[in-house]
Amino acid sequence: MLLTAAACGGDDDANDDQGSAVIATTTSAGATTSPSSDASTSAPTLAAPPAATTGTAGTGAPPASAPGTEPPVTTARPASAVGDPQVEFVTITEVGAPVDLAWRPGDPTLYVVGQAGIVTAVEAASGAGRTVLDITDLTDADGEQGLLGLDFHPAGDRAYVNYIDGSGDTVISEFPVGADGTFDHGSERVLLNVGQPYSNHNGGDLAIGPDGMLYIGLGDGGSGGDPERRALDTGTLLGKISRIDPTPSGDLPYTVPPDNPFVGTDGALGEIWSIGLRNPWKFTFDPVTHDLWIADVGQNRFEEVDFVAAPADGSVAGHGLSFGWSAYEGDERFNDDQPADGHVAPVLTYRNGVDGCSISGGAPYRGAAIPDLWGGYVYSDYCSGTVWVLDLAGARNLELGNVPSVTAVIAGPDQELYVLSAGGSVNLIVPVS
Repeated sequence: MLLTAAACGGDDDANDDQGSAVIATTTSAGATTSPSSDASTSAPTLAAPPAATTGTAGTGAPPASAPGTEPPVTTARPASAVGDPQVEFVTITEVGAPVDLAWRPGDPTLYVVGQAGIVTAVEAASGAGRTVLDITDLTDADGEQGLLGLDFHPAGDRAYVNYIDGSGDTVISEFPVGADGTFDHGSERVLLNVGQPYSNHNGGDLAIGPDGMLYIGLGDGGSGGDPERRALDTGTLLGKISRIDPTPSGDLPYTVPPDNPFVGTDGALGEIWSIGLRNPWKFTFDPVTHDLWIADVGQNRFEEVDFVAAPADGSVAGHGLSFGWSAYEGDERFNDDQPADGHVAPVLTYRNGVDGCSISGGAPYRGAAIPDLWGGYVYSDYCSGTVWVLDLAGARNLELGNVPSVTAVIAGPDQELYVLSAGGSVNLIVPVS
């Protein structure tokens, strides 16, 4: 196992808080952290889900509500559809330290990301696998470093990866992909290189959004407590979700979309989409509703799930929003020198304690095999291994079972969900037979 518990939760601070999961009721306030919580474990707390909010673009600061008002609602609260799912976990294959899984449109193959730098193409029916990319020469899998994220262009002819290079910095690259699914290692095209001041809180996820743009999640740069206050600083990509068009533009290997929220703002980077994240280990867009879900690892008190409903106008969720770190950890104040107002509160938090120490997101279930699971957000925790489903509208958080050392819960090509374990197993969630 390469991914350490520190990568999932707990850094430097003492952890003496324990408690249970809470579903939030507020519409704005705090936000949470990411893979590298600083301490122990606890149980998820649900609160009635907040309404989705829109951000204030072009201000160079977190979006804020006027005193006594609520942020504008973009969509109605999601309908509750989760029933009483009875499931089990079936191991499909074993690979080295899996941390992500992706698939190409029209291709049933599972492309499993191993933290050491290997992508394995796995046939789900047989579990047979073959290496399609080996970048162990480019990355050093140590602690929270290594090959961390993968997604494919909608055309399926190229792939995007997020890895930490030998200098400890984040690299976002594009690789051509052949008809047989093999990556062309020699044709790597680097899109972004982001300096990492510490070895932890690298984030590592990326995803093609519903608009075809590439979204990139990066942690706050590490250490503990956001010492340089990067997460709410729009002059750095750290502690953010960024959005780029991978198409080259002028001297740049990518294009900054002109409708990004901070384009044209003095001192702000145009690539930024959302701010105020500690370590967004996994984030995802619901393939049906396009709602945005983020699993942000906490410091030493709270793990959290963030949710933003897709705006009714068809735009992408998260535009210009702040999720609150490091003004807040979960829904409680953290750094008092950071602005208290204008943040989207988490929809679920749980304390470090008996239920875990580092949240492992997370995907809404949109498959066909388990009707009672439909629409629920399935997630886990690296330390406890408990797999839950969050029924947001019903304000329920149900325990589904346990898989050791969970690194991610990811949807496959048919939207059935896979639970990845740092121990090597790739596990399909199936109904109890």
